[in-house]
Amino acid sequence: MIRILIFLLLTTILSCAPRPAPRNADAASTRIVSLDFCADQFILKLVDREQIAALSPDAEKSFSYMRQDARALPKVRPRAEDILLLRPDIVVRSYGGGPRATAFFERAGIKVVQIAYADDIESVRQSMRDAARDLGVAERGEALVAEMDARLAALPNSDSAPSVLYLTSKGAVAGAGTSIDDMLTRAGGKNFQTAPGWTSAPLERLAYDRPDMIAAGFFETADLTADIWSPTRHPLARRRLAERPVIDIPGASTACGAWFVMDAVEALADGVAHYQRPAP
Repeated sequence: MIRILIFLLLTTILSCAPRPAPRNADAASTRIVSLDFCADQFILKLVDREQIAALSPDAEKSFSYMRQDARALPKVRPRAEDILLLRPDIVVRSYGGGPRATAFFERAGIKVVQIAYADDIESVRQSMRDAARDLGVAERGEALVAEMDARLAALPNSDSAPSVLYLTSKGAVAGAGTSIDDMLTRAGGKNFQTAPGWTSAPLERLAYDRPDMIAAGFFETADLTADIWSPTRHPLARRRLAERPVIDIPGASTACGAWFVMDAVEALADGVAHYQRPAP
């Protein structure tokens, strides 16, 4: 109740006060706060460590790619009063803080860097460029994009184009129009799941049709283990996992759309390149 009253008071004050000019975001003393774990990855990679005033509480979780770099850095929940007390110059967010976060912090004179949602490799590249530019380190973003391009160019070629089902430990599968779909295509495979977007594992289809391979995502993350109702607990799904070649995809490499999706693309490409189609 007290936090709600404080938040309402801060909102009222900010809405009545003239909007101050944003502070200089180019200074070496710039203080940056991240509101969610996807934003954590960007500031941990792009800005100097001493500029980071706080990360999200999920920065060290197993699905956070930069979790090792997040150690010993302060963490803060995405609550307005907690963040304002840190006096940041820049707030970086993907989804953290809710839909009104950007307007709220901008009224307080704090620059907000919004990380765009990326649904394919090209939008990942653009997101890296935009975030680096908005953080005042455009050259670092360009370096990451160049590294991604070099890794894409070095992917092995495969003529087999096996069908691959991307399946998470919770039973979600990625279909057409997702970033995973684009990764599978670039890796030389063909997406087994033709339905668009993210859906639950197609158990009925798996009863009579089989992918050539399965890409297993998030199976290694202890904090994202499947519960008793997960489709991956179904005997049919377990049978397919046991009988099909499996490509292990670390969950952290696909949890956010950033440069590290190339780890997943390379793992997929390596699996596809080594696939041997059974003799008829």
